[in-house]
Amino acid sequence: QVQLVESGGGLVQAGDSLRLSCAASGRTTHVYEMGWFRQGPGNEREFVARISRIDGRAYYADSVKGRFSISRDIAKVTVWLQMNTLKPDDTAVYYCVARDGSDHWGQGTQVTVSS
Repeated sequence: QVQLVESGGGLVQAGDSLRLSCAASGRTTHVYEMGWFRQGPGNEREFVARISRIDGRAYYADSVKGRFSISRDIAKVTVWLQMNTLKPDDTAVYYCVARDGSDHWGQGTQVTVSS
């Protein structure tokens, strides 16, 4: 099994920045991709960003392009999500996911952006 621990959430004002981190442990040998989803109040969980552990290629939801940046450390099996110019609509619980043929989820970290 793969275990994920997220950190870095918090309460910020619109326009501020936050950096989320997600560290994977356990059976991580076959993890080929890691990413972030989020679930806002009353909404379904939605894709935010993902990055290939192999070649570092990253993909983003249109709503965060140009504001969020995902990066990874191959050896430590860790990913970060740098979130800039945050908006109230970014308020959500952010979940890390690691993929090895199955999806493994973290417990989530709350991000609240006040206007």
